[in-house]
Formats: sequence, C-alpha cells, structure tokens
Amino acid sequence: MSNSNSSNLAKEEQKLAFKLLIPAFLILIIIALYPLGQVFYTSFTDKEFASSKETSFVGLDNYKALLSVSVKELEPIIDEETGEQVVDERTGEKQFQRPIRVLPRDPYLYRPSFEFSFFGNRYVVGARTPDFIRSVWNTLIFTLFSVFFETVLGLIVALVVNSEFKGRGAMRAVMLVPWAVITVVSARMWEWMFEPTRAGLFNMLGDRFGLIETSYSFLSNNSLQLPAIIAVDVWKTTPFMALLILAGLQLIPNELYEAAEMDGASKFRQFFNITLPLLKPSLAVALIFRTLDALRVFDVFQVMLSQKRYSMASFNYFQLIQARQMGMASAIGVIIFIIIFGFAVLYMKSLGVDTE
Repeated sequence: MSNSNSSNLAKEEQKLAFKLLIPAFLILIIIALYPLGQVFYTSFTDKEFASSKETSFVGLDNYKALLSVSVKELEPIIDEETGEQVVDERTGEKQFQRPIRVLPRDPYLYRPSFEFSFFGNRYVVGARTPDFIRSVWNTLIFTLFSVFFETVLGLIVALVVNSEFKGRGAMRAVMLVPWAVITVVSARMWEWMFEPTRAGLFNMLGDRFGLIETSYSFLSNNSLQLPAIIAVDVWKTTPFMALLILAGLQLIPNELYEAAEMDGASKFRQFFNITLPLLKPSLAVALIFRTLDALRVFDVFQVMLSQKRYSMASFNYFQLIQARQMGMASAIGVIIFIIIFGFAVLYMKSLGVDTE
C-alpha cells in the first residue's frame, strides 16, 4: 500500500513540475523559437535590410550561393625553351596557371577561395561566395587552436591555484582580470601592441633585444593575422577555462590523493589516474562552452581585422549591415547554427556528457 501511495505521489509531483514549467516553455517559444523560425524563413527569400523592395521566395538559392564549391587542379606553367616548369626568381616557388582560367564561369562565376598542394600537385578551391568559404575556414582554425591552448593553459592555471600556497586567494582574483576586461577594450589594447612600427610593443621589444631586423605587420600579413587573433583570445579566455576546471578540481575528494600517496603513487600517476578521470565531466562542459563560443566569434575579428579577414559571424554582419542582404545573412545564420549544433552533439557523444 505504501508503494502505491509513493508511486501516486511521484506522479503528482511530475504533473506539478510540468505545470510549473509551462510558463518557462512559453517564454522560450516567444524569445527563442519564434525568432529562430523567422530566420529560417527569411533565409529562403531575397529580403533586403532596411529596404521597401518587395520580398520574393527564392528557395535554396541563398544556400547554393554560399555553399557551392569547385576544386580544380592547376596546370604548371612550362618554359617553352627549356621544357621545365617556370620558377619565380624572387621566391623560388613553382609557377602555375591562374585559378580564374580553370574555375567554372557558366552558369555562375566561381572565384578562388584558397589554394593548396597535394602530392606535388597544385589545386584551387573556388566558390560562388569565396569570402564565406574563407570565413568558415578561418573560424574552424581559430576554434581548434584557441580552444586547445586555452584548455591546456587553463588546466595548468587551475592546478596551480588549486594547490596550497600563500596568497592563493589573491592569485585567483588576479587570474580573472583578463577575462573581466571587455573584449573590445582588450582587442584595442592588443591592436596597439601589434602596431607595425616601433610604436608597437612587440616590435619595440624585438628591436630592443635584437630579435628582429624589420618590423612585423601582424594584422596586415596574411600568415600572421590568425596567430595574432588566437593569441588575443587565449590571453582573454584562458581564465574562464581555468575557472570552470577549478570548479571541477574542488569536487575531487582529498582522501583519494592521500590514499594514493600512501600507496606510493607519484604526482604524475595521481594526475592521470585520479585527476583527469574525475575531471572529465567538468572538462567536457568547459570544452563545450568554449568551443560553441569560439565558433560564433565576432568582436575580436571585427575590431582588429574588420574586412581584412572574416569569421563566420563577422561576414554575417557584413552581409546584413553593409551589403543589406538580409536573406543571405539569414542563410549564413542558419549555417552557423547547424555547425554549432553539430559540434555540440559531437562533443556530448564523444565525451559522454549525455550519460554522466
């Protein structure tokens, strides 16, 4: 009889819980699902931002324009006299035909996004919207390296501030300073440090200590732009990762380490046999939060690079505000949403977040 009463009580509590959640669900539908549905619908139109032009339904045209990609092999340029491939005298690089000669032009013009070499052959990746393809690549590279370095450095910082030493409280407060600085402010600060003249901190220090012969233009040189942006993000967001990992470290009982020391386990073995396994849920949450945040990075790209190099979010901003292509911008937003959703599912499945 008692089991029956407890079962009925549990069912009543479940019904009450669902009733209490109804207002939250309604608010979620109003402030999240409805705008998301509007973005999905707008992505199938040619709507222009701040325009009285009549909107037409274009189906998948926006997505085709964004995602249409063509990969073509570039033929080497052969010297007619020697029969050998032409080599640039200044750089020593082998010369290939121009990408525009091999990329499709009908019914749509494909422009080069980037080139790459594979087994000695040269290929070009062309797209109808090459800036978007490059923005996807920029965002993925940024996410991969920034999250990796932030996780490693955040773990090190968390282990340090979790140990017993004098001034630990002050150390924990100080480590949060970069994260507390507004992103736009930190981006402007680093932009000054990356100045291509001797006014820039890094060029000044390099010149002072004889490490460089000429000044580096960090934000204008294509090969240095992404490393510079990644460095800024790592400096700012490592404290956030350290804070999340530190919370996980606080949950690990000290008795486990004491028992391990009594068994003669070294600090190295304690880290891999106790700390990492028990830290996995917290580490997974930190990775998910940081990766999803990195995939939608906007401010640091917009402030420091503007139209020199796009992230997916900054290219979306450009399409909406400057190009005024609201339909195209909505399609970009949907693609960003799908990519982020895919990463979230991948993380939860691979790290076991849904089962722990």
